[in-house]
Amino acid sequence: MDTTQDLRQRVEDVLGTIRPYLRADGGDVELVKVDDEGTVFVRLSGACRGCPGALMTLRAGIERIVREQVPEVRGVEAVR
Repeated sequence: MDTTQDLRQRVEDVLGTIRPYLRADGGDVELVKVDDEGTVFVRLSGACRGCPGALMTLRAGIERIVREQVPEVRGVEAVR
């Protein structure tokens, strides 16, 4: 397994621990890609999509937890 695949799997594992909390509020998160610089791209869906609190969820929740668990990650960005 190369480094990018390993990083992607580790990020997916962390998102798997976050996902139940998002789903409890009617939302979800999907890993789109991890680029070579360590930026993670995710798609918020369900109630998270278009929610006024989505940016807060992304920065204070998803990004914070992913970066704590996978230090190589430089940031998390939402895509449509």
